[in-house]
Amino acid sequence: MNKYAAVSALSAVGLLGLAGCADPGAAAPAASSNSESKSTITYNTSPDQDRIRSTKDPKLADAVPEKIKKDGKLTVATTAGSVPLSFHATDEKTVIGTEVDLAQLVADKLGLELDLQITSWENWPLKTESGDFEAVFSNVGVNADRVKKFDFASYRAAYMGFEARAGSDISVKSADDISGKKIAVGSGTNQEKILLAWNKELEGKGKAPAELQYYSSEADTILALSSGRIDLNIAPYPSTVYRQNQRDDLKVVGKINAGWPNETLVAATTRAGNHLAEQITAALNETIEEGTYAKVLDRWSLSDEGLTKSETINASNYKGK
Repeated sequence: MNKYAAVSALSAVGLLGLAGCADPGAAAPAASSNSESKSTITYNTSPDQDRIRSTKDPKLADAVPEKIKKDGKLTVATTAGSVPLSFHATDEKTVIGTEVDLAQLVADKLGLELDLQITSWENWPLKTESGDFEAVFSNVGVNADRVKKFDFASYRAAYMGFEARAGSDISVKSADDISGKKIAVGSGTNQEKILLAWNKELEGKGKAPAELQYYSSEADTILALSSGRIDLNIAPYPSTVYRQNQRDDLKVVGKINAGWPNETLVAATTRAGNHLAEQITAALNETIEEGTYAKVLDRWSLSDEGLTKSETINASNYKGK
């Protein structure tokens, strides 16, 4: 495992509660409609977040590229499609979640106002390359293709979860376990790339591939899963754990590193070569040291996916495949 995949804070907890690598869709429901919840955790899904804040570091603020800081804002894109990472609050307007909170901490450290922009998963790469978005905080995993066009500042572990109906006997550990199954997956995501690779493996063994299903929103996906129209959904692991905690009808039946067959991390994403990733990395490391980073993860019950250090990853130092 290379240094960019090292998640030292996770080994002692068996990699439980880890994050995914791609946003599966549009706006998501804040919780189950079930009258009885299995969770003892209280999530604040209201628009009144009272976010954990940090303070400006003058040296970091001065080091932000002039073109980026001249308007006094850090323009951050997120897709608002995955609870508890980035999703709409109960007013169905305000975007909240782990990604938003971490972006706020970084903006605070850099002395900039957080300018949050909602986009689709398909659009963030082009708009980041064009400069419309200065950074993306939306569960983006580092991989060999993305590192050619973007620079990264790591901030979370990157795992994906398989979820099924509560009464299902399915357990997913490898490609063999998805043979013949109907699985929901987001288009253009790492999840899709992995399932396509697994299907190729299955076909090579003479086994039936999984039937991939695509939905326009997470709400539609979960309805299809809970109603039995599909067997599995693969999504960011925090989202699957959240639903398992909040609903009686779904459960997590497996997880996989988002960089399979290698390992990867979730990272803030910036245009390659604009030197913003380095400042975001430094800002994240200061929030780790001061404890605000841990407080953000804890409020969303994602402490197990925390990193002990953020690193800048780009085409020159990327060690993955």
